[in-house]
Amino acid sequence: MDQDTLEITAKRKIPARESITVSVPGRICLFGEHQDYLKLPVITAAIDLRVNITGKSDPGGHIRLHLPDISEEKDLILPPSGQLLRYEEERDYYRSVINVLKKHGMEITNGCECTVRGNIPINSGTSSSSALNVAWCRFLLAIHQSKTADMLKDPEKIARLAYLAEVEEFGEPGGMMDHYATALGGILYQQFNERVEIERLQSVLGTFVLGDSLEPKDTKGILKRVKQGVLEAVAVIRAHDPDFNLAMVPADGAKQYHHLMTAEQTDVFEGAILNRDITREALKVLRSASVDDENLGRLLNRQQDLLRKQLRISTPKIDRMLSAALKAGATGGKINGSGGGGCMFVYAPLKPEKIVAAIEKEGGKAYIVNVDQGLRID
Repeated sequence: MDQDTLEITAKRKIPARESITVSVPGRICLFGEHQDYLKLPVITAAIDLRVNITGKSDPGGHIRLHLPDISEEKDLILPPSGQLLRYEEERDYYRSVINVLKKHGMEITNGCECTVRGNIPINSGTSSSSALNVAWCRFLLAIHQSKTADMLKDPEKIARLAYLAEVEEFGEPGGMMDHYATALGGILYQQFNERVEIERLQSVLGTFVLGDSLEPKDTKGILKRVKQGVLEAVAVIRAHDPDFNLAMVPADGAKQYHHLMTAEQTDVFEGAILNRDITREALKVLRSASVDDENLGRLLNRQQDLLRKQLRISTPKIDRMLSAALKAGATGGKINGSGGGGCMFVYAPLKPEKIVAAIEKEGGKAYIVNVDQGLRID
C-alpha cells in the first residue's frame, strides 16, 4: 500500500462494527546507534517483521485485548470525560497511548475488542514496543471518528504521539528514532534538532539477516551510561568552551578536550563523533543511484567496531554471531538497538540462508528480512 492509498484509507469512515487491521513494522538502525538523543543524525530501515492489531469498535467503555503471543488478556475500563487512566504496571503502553491522546484533545469514548499479534523479537532492539505504540495509537484513531482524531492521523503526528506515550509518560531515556522509523517505513535519514527533519532515501537494498542473541537487553543501564556519559562530557567542554557544538566539531579537533574528561567520558565522546562521521559517509553511499554493497558492509563493520570498543554495548555472543555471519558471506553488520544483548544484523544480499545457519550455529535465532513499508491499515 503506497502513501496515497494510506491517506485515502485513513479518511474513510469505518462503520462501528467493521473489523480493521493496523500493521506496523519493526526496524533496524543502519547507522547512528545512540545518536538521536544527542541531536545527531541516524539512518533507519523498516523491516518486514510486524505488529498487527485486528479488532472492532464497541460503543461501550470497555476495552478487551487478546494477546496470544504472550498468553495474556487485558481489560481496560475507560475513565469519565476529562480524566486519565491510572498506570497499573511498568511501561503500561495500552493506557499511556489513551492518556496521550486525551491530553491532545481527543475524547476516547468507544471501547473495542481486538487481538494483538506480531513476529518482531521482543526486547531485542528491533522496536517491538515502538511499533506497538504506533499501531495502538492508529487503531484508536481509526475507531473514533472526530475532527480531533482526523487531525492526528498523519503518520508523523502518530510517531510523535507514540514517542510521548512510550518515553515521556514514563520518564524513559530514549529518543524518537524508532517511532518515526516504524510509522513512516522505508529507509529514512533522520535529524533531530529544534524540529525533526526526515529524508526518505530511495536506495534499493538487498536482503538482511537479523540475528536474535536471545540475551535480554539492558536498555536502561546502557542508555544511562552512554547517554549520560556523552552529555556530561559535553557539559564539561561547554564550561570551558561555551560555543562547543557536538554536530560541528571535527574528528581531529576532539583531542584538545581530552584533558577535561574522565576516561569513560572520553570513550563515549569519541565514539559519538566517530559514529556521527560514519553516518555521514553512509548517507552519501545510500544517496547514490546504485549502492555499493561492499562499501555499505565496510561502513557497518566500522560502526560495529566503535560500538564494541568505545561505547561497549556489544556482547561476546553477538560478536561471535557477527563473526560467523561475515565468514559465511555477509558484507558487514552490527549490533542493533541500545545494546547489552538483543539483536544484531548483517547485510546479506547473497546466500542469506547460509548466513542464517551460521548465526544459529552460534546459538542465535535468525530471520531473513527486507526493507518494508511503514504504518498501514487493511
